[in-house]
Amino acid sequence: MRAVTYDAYAQDDSRLRLGEVPDPKVAPGQVLVQVRAAGVNPVDWKIMTGGLDGMMDTVFPAIPGWDVAGVVTATGPDAPEFAVGAEVMAYARKHVVHAGTFAEYVSVDASAVAHKPAGLDWAQAGGLPLAGLTALRTLDRMDVGADDTLLVHGAAGGVGSLGVQLAVDRGARVIGTASERNHEFLRGLGAEPVVYGDGLAERVRALAPGGVSAVADFVGGQLEATLAVLAPGGRHASVADPSVQQHGGSWIWVRPDGQKLAELAAAVERGALTVEVAATFPLDSVAAAFDASRSGRTRGKLVIIP
Repeated sequence: MRAVTYDAYAQDDSRLRLGEVPDPKVAPGQVLVQVRAAGVNPVDWKIMTGGLDGMMDTVFPAIPGWDVAGVVTATGPDAPEFAVGAEVMAYARKHVVHAGTFAEYVSVDASAVAHKPAGLDWAQAGGLPLAGLTALRTLDRMDVGADDTLLVHGAAGGVGSLGVQLAVDRGARVIGTASERNHEFLRGLGAEPVVYGDGLAERVRALAPGGVSAVADFVGGQLEATLAVLAPGGRHASVADPSVQQHGGSWIWVRPDGQKLAELAAAVERGALTVEVAATFPLDSVAAAFDASRSGRTRGKLVIIP
């Protein structure tokens, strides 16, 4: 099959190669998925630099990518949940970095897989799993509900835009940071937009004089602003800044979880959640997709289409 690989850690995209690699094997409890779309996430290029080497083993050559949407083409023993031909999606992270989703096929544990909702096209479905599960886990960890005023840092991004929708669906009031060009987009999702950067705390306090009850940081580097607007007894969490743990916050990592992914699919089906796709890229343009991701200015998701 065709796949994008890198054969050593690098601080840039110079090691990325598109070529032929062996087809994946399908172990017990797994399904083989023909990839129709694979979401791009910052963790993909951070892993390629060796950023998670202290946490995860890498077997080279490695195929990047942890998101997938596609069609089941084979099942291993003891994987009765899915039949050949099923349209599915998954957060396909494994314990070892090696066989990712920027390829024509990928094998995935059945426990990580959910049926693709009809309300999403392939690109949208490929961009949902990691970002959606991250947003959902963040809100669950803080127990965000209808009594909350939630501040979302990075509200127009891939994770943030999903977090906004999920919080609005729970009845929370949502204030979201974004550049001014994305304010109308945030209003459409149900959030009250504010410009990020200097003076953020004052702008948030103008909307919520008593402070906010919860803060979700989806970009990192926002601890000072978070603490400045958090009401007494408030909760906060970050997906990018572990130092929040020293200030009573939660550092969020998300697990592959087919049942939680099915919750997101159900939200899509009832019209409470959609996925904004900023751009799609073929397999031979993964480097361009990584460049766009590194910019930090993308609205919604970037997706690879093999």
